[in-house]
Amino acid sequence: MSWVDRRTPAVERILDAAGGLFAARGVDAVAMGEIAAAAGCSRATLYRYFPDRPALQLAFVQREAVRVGALVAADAPATVTDAVLAALRHVRAAPALAAWFREPDAGRTADLAQGSEVVEALGLTMAPDPETARWLVRVIVSLLTVPGGDEAEERRLLERFVAPVVRSPAS
Repeated sequence: MSWVDRRTPAVERILDAAGGLFAARGVDAVAMGEIAAAAGCSRATLYRYFPDRPALQLAFVQREAVRVGALVAADAPATVTDAVLAALRHVRAAPALAAWFREPDAGRTADLAQGSEVVEALGLTMAPDPETARWLVRVIVSLLTVPGGDEAEERRLLERFVAPVVRSPAS
């Protein structure tokens, strides 16, 4: 059963509670018991939906990747540069997501980003094929982990190194 099959109000409440704790304390600092308490459920209920912390973390990342992908698509970016910058803005604006790119959690995020088909869906909103999508997710994770000085610098980097090798969503 995938996380998509388990999208119930209880799952959403658990993932929302986890997101709040991730934002406040960092991803790896949050225990399952704390998430259950914040979600207002028992540990047994939590474990009914998520067998362990990595499964919960993966479900959270997958849910948020779908959300960010939808936001990027709604922005209707004209170029791959605009799409990547939109994704960066949406992630940085969400404290529960920004937490995943701080030390010591950034390494776990990079692993999840490359292993999740749903996270690749974020890249597919910006590129026509899965391999390019995975590469764009790596670019996004890299810029979130080690950001440029400002958006103008990131735009220059994307236009120089990424855009020439990736077709824009509009083309």
